[in-house]
Amino acid sequence: MEEQTGKAKSGKKEFVGIVVSDKMEKTIVVSVDNKTLHPLYKKYVNRTKKLKAHDETNDAKIGDRVRVIESRPLSKDKCWKLVEIIERAK
Repeated sequence: MEEQTGKAKSGKKEFVGIVVSDKMEKTIVVSVDNKTLHPLYKKYVNRTKKLKAHDETNDAKIGDRVRVIESRPLSKDKCWKLVEIIERAK
């Protein structure tokens, strides 16, 4: 089983998510889901983050499962880079 969140060997954050938009040049929007325990109600709640990631080759398409890693700020909103495409959309 793959680790969804965690640290890479370089100490940078790494996430696995699904591409929800590829309409920008060299940029994709990745939706990352995780379950967190609510502190008061002790129920697991789904939390979703949308990250803008740099895709140098415009290779990722909507629905692809991808791995992104933290990087230096590339623009106002973009501070993640595409590492690999784990699974292509069907």
